[in-house]
Amino acid sequence: MTLMRFDPFRELDRWTEQALAGSRNLRTMPMEALRRGHRFLVALDLPGVTQDDIDVTVERNVLTVRARRAPLAQEGDDVIVDERPHGEFSRQLFLGENLDATKLTADLTDGVLNLEIPVSEASKPRKISLSDRPVTTAAAGQ
Repeated sequence: MTLMRFDPFRELDRWTEQALAGSRNLRTMPMEALRRGHRFLVALDLPGVTQDDIDVTVERNVLTVRARRAPLAQEGDDVIVDERPHGEFSRQLFLGENLDATKLTADLTDGVLNLEIPVSEASKPRKISLSDRPVTTAAAGQ
């Protein structure tokens, strides 16, 4: 498997945060991940987050995305409604050995962090050509 679909520790963190916060407003990054040819594409929704507030790191086979969104309210504001999550968000993806994390690219467009991770050359299917040498049948006749 190339991307871990379920991380029990992450789910436990989400449930704990939900219970302690007392609301359904979790600090998550909705994600879409797919394979297209020889590359994996990952899109993470980060509305209202600037490029300077996003950190993407890879260590061994773990890709970590951290983002920070500050609240709009400033000191002295009279907040009427505050339903937007703010603070620090993080998401980890476990990359398979068949991916080339050294060639990972990332860009932020319209509040969506787009990651592209190519399949490593060694993992791509390759055609093996047959040699023109005649096969000896001496071993087969004995």
